[in-house]
Amino acid sequence: MQLKTYHYNAGQGWSQPFDSTLDSQHTMLLVLSSLGQAELESGLKDLRRAFPNATWVGCSTAGEICGDALMDQSLVVAVARFEHTRLRLASATIAESSESQMVGTQLGAALDAPDLKAVFLLSDGLCVNGSSLIKGLTDNLDGQVIVTGGLAGDGDRFETTWVMQDQAPQSHRITAVGLYGERLRVSHGSKGGWDLLGPERRITGSRSNVLLSIDGQPALALYKKYLGERANGLPATALLFPLAILNTHAKDGVTVRTVLSVNEEENSITFAGDVPEGSTVRLMSANFERLINGAGEAAASIMLDDYRGNALLTIGISCIGRRLVLGQRTEEEIEEVRHALPAGSELVGFYSYGEISPLASGRCDLHNQTMTLTSFWET
Repeated sequence: MQLKTYHYNAGQGWSQPFDSTLDSQHTMLLVLSSLGQAELESGLKDLRRAFPNATWVGCSTAGEICGDALMDQSLVVAVARFEHTRLRLASATIAESSESQMVGTQLGAALDAPDLKAVFLLSDGLCVNGSSLIKGLTDNLDGQVIVTGGLAGDGDRFETTWVMQDQAPQSHRITAVGLYGERLRVSHGSKGGWDLLGPERRITGSRSNVLLSIDGQPALALYKKYLGERANGLPATALLFPLAILNTHAKDGVTVRTVLSVNEEENSITFAGDVPEGSTVRLMSANFERLINGAGEAAASIMLDDYRGNALLTIGISCIGRRLVLGQRTEEEIEEVRHALPAGSELVGFYSYGEISPLASGRCDLHNQTMTLTSFWET
């Protein structure tokens, strides 16, 4: 595999000239950006000229990761030309979250093949139920296929997100790239670092990813109680108190859910993934040092047993909630990841509305408030 990374902003242009020899049908081009439409289009025009034959994937962000730096209002690009790996792109339109499982089923059917090794998936971040999407996708794939990815971001605005489709940003889209071949290696890690807060509670009312009541109390009213004066900043301030769902498999720990929107009339909260009725849950709160250390633990958990120092691409997807909590210390979690990865490897990524990665049991699920990493290389 050959690998280069680039970054762009409207004031300074590109960080270095493109290596157009990397363009091919075996090239994956990852595009991550928080730029406005006009500035983004200027950068994309350059990419289209340099890499017309590559498989394009990418999305809008709540901040970009490039090396050990956090970037805003930029365009970050990774170009990976595989030597022994075949790529296939599948995409679909999603109008509302109730279509999530159906769309996942379509994508899984389009990508399934005996030599499928991994799927990297990027989704619109606002009109999707991430856990239903993943269920539909993975139900159609062999259990050994590694599925990772994330939900597109829009800063702390929660207004519009986009995913790359036909070399252009489009809302209400989900894109998945399948990677095929015996010489491809994929490893992953995902850690949180939040502290559990308050007593165990039970979800007494929910519809898929819409939380109606906890312990018989309206969900939104309960959250407002914990937020206090911060309730005026909903839904963004709810990111400071994510919801932990205690998993039935003890080794999976907890699955964390983060808020996408609130409904004042219904007194309900919509999360990025399912919040099953009857589940045991606890609220969570931030611990700065644990969040930063958790990012390093995610990187340390990546298994690189047969990595021999050749090109290695790591995609880091962290949650907007972590960035809001860490504030000026956000780059510390990126530095923790970078220091744990092999020297000479490349790290790019973004801050998201949700992260996709397998749990300890092997079952893939949507995560929130984690640092999730995926590393790709070839033997």
